[in-house]
Amino acid sequence: MCSWCWGYAPTWSRLEAELEKAGIKVEYLLGGLASDSDEPMPQEMQRFLEQTWRKIHTQLGIEFNFDFWSLCKPRRSTYPACRAALIARETDLEQAMVQGIQHAYYLEAKNPSDIEILVSIAASIGLDAAWFTQQMQGKSLNQRLMEEIANVQQFPIRGFPSLVLGDKGQLTPIALDYQDWQLSFSAITDAIT
Repeated sequence: MCSWCWGYAPTWSRLEAELEKAGIKVEYLLGGLASDSDEPMPQEMQRFLEQTWRKIHTQLGIEFNFDFWSLCKPRRSTYPACRAALIARETDLEQAMVQGIQHAYYLEAKNPSDIEILVSIAASIGLDAAWFTQQMQGKSLNQRLMEEIANVQQFPIRGFPSLVLGDKGQLTPIALDYQDWQLSFSAITDAIT
């Protein structure tokens, strides 16, 4: 649910494919972003995020459905989507879930802070809706999320999206360009050779 991650998605897709060709393993980790909340997002934050979407659209040409801001009741709560990704990770469907969340949020004006939206996405990628719902309510799931967020907070990152190279026990931040995958690819390959 990070709009800059959505903006980076086409470039990341190409970079990830090139890393795979080069035999470099990619591991996804969740950063959390915004904790659980049922409170409506303050109007000032809504305006800021809508302006951010417009900026990303203008700079990168990435599509957004701006109807989200008038059709939904935005909440600053990304942890439910993170939990959904963790559940999907268990069945090797994490990236399908992430893409489903992003498409629902940015293109379909649906709020992935809402459990019913996440259940619908889970079902659309082949997960059993009842099983998924049960998993979302498990206390151990939240513990796993908190542990992963705590782990990521130890990484040398300043925001999202972020790329970090883990090599020989060393964590190195990798610069990214929102439109040029080759910059990051070169930085990674240079660092491991």
